[in-house]
Amino acid sequence: MKTARYLLVIGVTLSLILSACTTATPAAVATEAPAATEAMAATTAAPTEAPAGLTCAEPVKVGLITDMTGALAIYGVMIPRSFMLGMEYAAGAPGSAGEKFDFTATQENTFKVDNCEIQVFVRDDASTPDTTTTVANELIDVEKVNILVGTVSSAAVATLQGIALQNKIPLIVAPAAANDITGVNFNEYTFRTSRNNYQDAMNECLALTKQYKTFVQIAADYAFGHGSADAFRDACTLDGGTFVGDDIFAPVTTTDFTPYMEQIAKSGAEAYIVTWAGSGFVSLVQSAKDQGVTDKMALGTTFIDNVLMPTFFSNAIGTTAGIVYHYSAPKNGINDYLVSKESEVYGVTPDLFDADGMNAALMIVAALKATNGDTSSDCSGQSYGRSKPSKARKAPFTFVLKIT
Repeated sequence: MKTARYLLVIGVTLSLILSACTTATPAAVATEAPAATEAMAATTAAPTEAPAGLTCAEPVKVGLITDMTGALAIYGVMIPRSFMLGMEYAAGAPGSAGEKFDFTATQENTFKVDNCEIQVFVRDDASTPDTTTTVANELIDVEKVNILVGTVSSAAVATLQGIALQNKIPLIVAPAAANDITGVNFNEYTFRTSRNNYQDAMNECLALTKQYKTFVQIAADYAFGHGSADAFRDACTLDGGTFVGDDIFAPVTTTDFTPYMEQIAKSGAEAYIVTWAGSGFVSLVQSAKDQGVTDKMALGTTFIDNVLMPTFFSNAIGTTAGIVYHYSAPKNGINDYLVSKESEVYGVTPDLFDADGMNAALMIVAALKATNGDTSSDCSGQSYGRSKPSKARKAPFTFVLKIT
């Protein structure tokens, strides 16, 4: 299984929508220039050189929406710090908020990339779609942002996609993972640096089905959980696995998983697959242990964050877990910068979604450079170049962690 080898910068596609969409007009026929006179030569100033690097006629405004106080804040806090470090990497210097971005002290940060000022406005939506609507409209109507980035909850992203489309503003999704974001809900203003559910499932099922043949699964009862359950059922079945029961869905606020684990214990499956986000994952695993599930069958899941890892994986012998990003895996200058700066400034190593935040910042800068700072996005009626999907079924750039 291939490891994640580099942070990806996906600016080329975004540059299509940021660039002005105009029809080319024939060039005017040049007329012969008048002969220069001595007087003209004496009074004409020598041309000045155009400034090097990225230049913006006006500041570029970015609205960053994440969860700082809600149910998924454990992931949401990763995005602002890594996004700011990505901007710092591109600018070569910290922003106006200083080396460490503190959301409680300020919600704004300004960077200077070459000759272009980029202003970042951060807002907390607490993973609540109604709040997402409020802060997104404020960013658009009051702050006049050119680009949106966010958010954590897939349900909130669905709302954000509609707002971005209505206002014709590019949206970079980070780190929500629901398939629908670039599936049934896709529009030409949607981009993402995050992976999707199906990529998780493809990666993990390749490993799971080599060891086990029968499965049952439990997932959170919202867009992320349903998308993941569909993906795992499809991917593991394609790889030769069989699901022995219906998928089990529990409210995202669940703290007592006893009845769900009783269902799983009675299923007769060799392995159970879990899709869960947030701190409730620990309660789920503890309940599985209490109900004897961990003694009867193996666990397949996606890797959780660094904070919860010691609590969970200390009692997870036999687990097969797919992982999206780990700071020790990529070997390149960008990741080295992220690891070094985050450790130095924030006192932590980059976590599960830090790569998504940094990639979003680098994606914006790359797109602005490709369009010479042009952020216009009204491309109605234009065709968008979209590559045809490959017929070959390949695993994404993630790897599998096997606890033995």
